[in-house]
Amino acid sequence: MTIDDLPEVFHIGEAVFTAEFSPTLYRTWDEYEITTLFNSDNELCLVAELDARIVGFALGTTVEKQRGPWKYGYLVWLGVKPTVQKAKVGQGLFRELRRRMQDQGVRMIIVDTAADNEPAINFFRKQGFGNPRQHVYLSLNLTRSRKK
Repeated sequence: MTIDDLPEVFHIGEAVFTAEFSPTLYRTWDEYEITTLFNSDNELCLVAELDARIVGFALGTTVEKQRGPWKYGYLVWLGVKPTVQKAKVGQGLFRELRRRMQDQGVRMIIVDTAADNEPAINFFRKQGFGNPRQHVYLSLNLTRSRKK
């Protein structure tokens, strides 16, 4: 990924992470997600091109615990234009991200998605992910008045 790719990556994310499809991802997807990851881990920010046009992206990072022996990889975002989602673009992006993480000494890659996002869960299982855990996501709307 280059700096010139950031606007197109953002727009693909807007098309993929919609409020109707995934309210949680929609709320957290913004231009700062891309720029922050690009500035901190640009080697783990990838785009996929088809006919010289960007059709997908993967944004990752690594985490090292202060006293832990392992380095973890975290696939933060993976988005593919809806028109090419069956063309194995996501698989190619993940394979390259995995290779780069391994080169950086990562021993485990972590990914998360909504518990009801069956397409994503199936995709990640095909990539070798397992051991799913569910967690609870809570929100607090501060614009509503509180009852006393």
